[in-house]
Amino acid sequence: MEMKAWKVLGLLGLLTSIGLGNPAKTYGAEIAVETSTALFAKTDRSAAVFDQAGTDGTVLSKVEEGKTYEVLEAPKDGWLKIQVSESQGYIKSSSATLIEKSVEKVDKSVVKRQEVVDYALQFVGGRYVYGGANPNSGVDCSGFTRYVLGKSAGVSVSHSSRSQSVEGQTISYQQARPGDLVFYGKNGRINHVALYMGNGQVVHASTEKTGIIVTNVMYRKPVKFVSVLN
Repeated sequence: MEMKAWKVLGLLGLLTSIGLGNPAKTYGAEIAVETSTALFAKTDRSAAVFDQAGTDGTVLSKVEEGKTYEVLEAPKDGWLKIQVSESQGYIKSSSATLIEKSVEKVDKSVVKRQEVVDYALQFVGGRYVYGGANPNSGVDCSGFTRYVLGKSAGVSVSHSSRSQSVEGQTISYQQARPGDLVFYGKNGRINHVALYMGNGQVVHASTEKTGIIVTNVMYRKPVKFVSVLN
């Protein structure tokens, strides 16, 4: 039985302000580690494990004194449903002491997406070069996103903003997560792509004058959001 302390997604400041204990590890506006409490039973003595709540059931196995088992359902009518190795069964509530433990679950997708953003940020200040494919020597907008996604996530996309705009899953701004792509255009034609960082920011190879920079996602009106990391 798992009792959620808070949902996976949320703002660090909000979690702290409402007093939910130690804050979760966050990246951007996402929480990478979900903290919850789980109920366990520590056996006070050896006891039989039944296939149902009651001594009329079939004995499946036994639990040893001093062992700890996860509780799968709330105690009811003097019985506990527990996880025993690869099976489940019931023991008498009187044979165990209930313990609450904190459990952490890592959302690997959040961590991976942040790794993509962190990789991209190391190139901020680099040169914009039309047709360039490597941010170490100079790169254009689609060359930048192509290089970053390929090197940090093993995702292959075309060296063209228009092509990249149809190579993933179209999403809304509200659904955008770090590592997704943001496209801009003019007169209905896509002409620029940036990497979304979260918190309303993008990193991109902007112009020859500015190079690789971080800006607000709304520095121009986005025309499309695409995820290639799902």
